[in-house]
Amino acid sequence: MKKYNTWQNRGFDFCVFLLLLILGLSCLIPLLHVIALSLSSKTAALSGKVTLWPVELTFTPYKVLMTDHKFMQAMWISVQRVVLGGAINLVLTVITAFALSQDESDFPARKVYMWFMIFAMLFGASLVPWYFVIKATGLMDTIWALVIPGALPVYNTILLMNFFRNLPKEIKESAMLDGINPFQMMMRIFVPLAKPAIATVTVFSVVFHWNNFFDGLLLMNTPSNMPLQTYIQTLTNTTVSVMSSSLTPAEIEALTSLKTFNAAKIVVASLPIVIFYPFMQKFFVSGLTLGSVKE
Repeated sequence: MKKYNTWQNRGFDFCVFLLLLILGLSCLIPLLHVIALSLSSKTAALSGKVTLWPVELTFTPYKVLMTDHKFMQAMWISVQRVVLGGAINLVLTVITAFALSQDESDFPARKVYMWFMIFAMLFGASLVPWYFVIKATGLMDTIWALVIPGALPVYNTILLMNFFRNLPKEIKESAMLDGINPFQMMMRIFVPLAKPAIATVTVFSVVFHWNNFFDGLLLMNTPSNMPLQTYIQTLTNTTVSVMSSSLTPAEIEALTSLKTFNAAKIVVASLPIVIFYPFMQKFFVSGLTLGSVKE
């Protein structure tokens, strides 16, 4: 302990702490600025008076967003996408990772499937064939067009597969001696032991489905079927005329400032992920560490 408490080690710890503090502030300050901007008046935002604290506090942008039925419909589509897409990703990822984690004696074609998945991950199809395949299957303008094309995330599968392969082989041998079949082994032994890794890939899937907006622009022809992020991308000042007719002149005037309205959109769109992440953080770090060893 005395050997550690030298000025070199203390200086190194101070530099690390200072670097982490700077990185933390670089992430926190822009978020605080956007929140303050969304709660400030149009005049204060346009004059550049807003820093990290609201100026002339107002909730008008949030009020307009919450009373817009199109915004709420887009949020409901995003919730459906996260639930359906996350569930499909989880089921297919666990099943595929479990199969690929088996030895070649139990799964002779394992290497063939592994090379196929790695090739698909490194050399994905371009945008045009991807679009026409989805169109040919009749998924256009449906919720399934947002979840089926990415049903099996290859990176998540490889991450979970490596976690399974790092589990002691004695567990599998003991289970086989007890006479359980592969499905029971996966559900009763591998899945409970892989909770950190499963939570990690779940975080990846949820964040992807919630934040992705580009596929909604390409695959959704009806505005009511657009997810939240896609709807936010299409919003401009001209959408005020198609919003709720109950808006007051003051509220319409407030929306002439894209700064405050766009800031409110960013806050509302990112709020679910900000709430979701802290609950998954302990699993997230553990899962990345335990599943990071490649074969």
